[in-house]
Amino acid sequence: MTAGITPWPLSAKSASALAGTAAALLQDLHDQPDTDPTDVAYSLAGDSASFRHRAVIVGAGRDQLLAGLRAIASGTPSPGVIAGRATRAGRTTFAFPGQGSPWVGMASELLATAGVFADEMKRCDQAFAEFLDWSLIGTLRGEPGAPGLDRDDVAQPTLFAVMVSLAAQWRALGIEPDAVVGHSQGEVAAAYVAGALSLRDAARVICAQCEAITGVVGSGITVSIPEPVDHVCALIGAWDGSIAIAERNSPSSTVVAGSAVAIADLLARCEREHLPVTRIPLPYASHSVHMDEVRERLREQLADVRPRPAPITFISTVTGAAADASVLDGDYWFANLRQPVLFEDAVRWAYGRGHRTFIECSPHQTLSADIEESLDDCGDDVTVVGTLRRDDGSWRRFLMSLAESHVRGTSPHWTRVLDACAGHRQG
Repeated sequence: MTAGITPWPLSAKSASALAGTAAALLQDLHDQPDTDPTDVAYSLAGDSASFRHRAVIVGAGRDQLLAGLRAIASGTPSPGVIAGRATRAGRTTFAFPGQGSPWVGMASELLATAGVFADEMKRCDQAFAEFLDWSLIGTLRGEPGAPGLDRDDVAQPTLFAVMVSLAAQWRALGIEPDAVVGHSQGEVAAAYVAGALSLRDAARVICAQCEAITGVVGSGITVSIPEPVDHVCALIGAWDGSIAIAERNSPSSTVVAGSAVAIADLLARCEREHLPVTRIPLPYASHSVHMDEVRERLREQLADVRPRPAPITFISTVTGAAADASVLDGDYWFANLRQPVLFEDAVRWAYGRGHRTFIECSPHQTLSADIEESLDDCGDDVTVVGTLRRDDGSWRRFLMSLAESHVRGTSPHWTRVLDACAGHRQG
């Protein structure tokens, strides 16, 4: 636990005014050395005005507050200060990755100290207990005998639980999504957060997908090529359909999937042409014809899934646009594994409907760079932030991410944030 971590938000109409505000507060604290830093935080949180030039000091205790104020007053960068100029926040989209972000110990500190996060994790653990013979929380804590995250059928349920619990924590602090988007199996988390799936149905989908995938392990290989999709289509055309586009992530990030023999030939050609290619560490070729053999099994297992009307827009990466929640049945969740991931299309669809803030709810950022590149030609009004970082799943890291979103334009409920910080100190 990180005891005493507190955010102190400041804002002003100009950069010079922000520096002046920090300098004035610094002088006040020097004149009144007995002032409680927590009282200062609540006083700042109670200021209803939030101007475009913003800074948030994230630290523990008086000394770190003073150091942050000195940095803002002098315009000097500081590890504990997030500063920036707010753009028009627009609508907010929560993004959920499907692979690449889990790590051992991820979010274990939040599980121990963050009430909203921990409560949602417990709900997930209970829901998945119907389908698993191991505990999500046990794996997250690294308890003896708990299965490891090196298994995909362990990583996926655990990642789902962590992501939706992070989303719950964001929402508890006043950041609400207008839409959600998921990459590959991250769509299940997105559907649950949107309200389109019950927690039980979401758990059922994740576990059924994992079970189905075990039947196609070894069937193919997936690789990432840092080229536009049209270039990649021309490149793989020589293989006459045995290699297919699996993911369109951004203008310069395309993933292909195919048989081991075909991919080996492709890798050899790329090496001859000095084209960098990265093999994705999955023992199967998702989003390709290799998934066809699991269709009937998955449809049978998910026949009872009942999607619900969703109050939050669900942006599908199967279609690249918003999808009505009513389509999120067993057939859709097969398509989620079988069809190409149209992530770039989905992100651009969101931007075209006024979405300017994208928050990646994950234990490590894997989608943020693709979001930024996909919207690189759309101006400077886009805000993309992560939540946690690999090897840093702390409450402080969460607050730093919240601060990043705020200085770019979001409006957290600062009193709730400070109340949550008080809960951490008591924990």
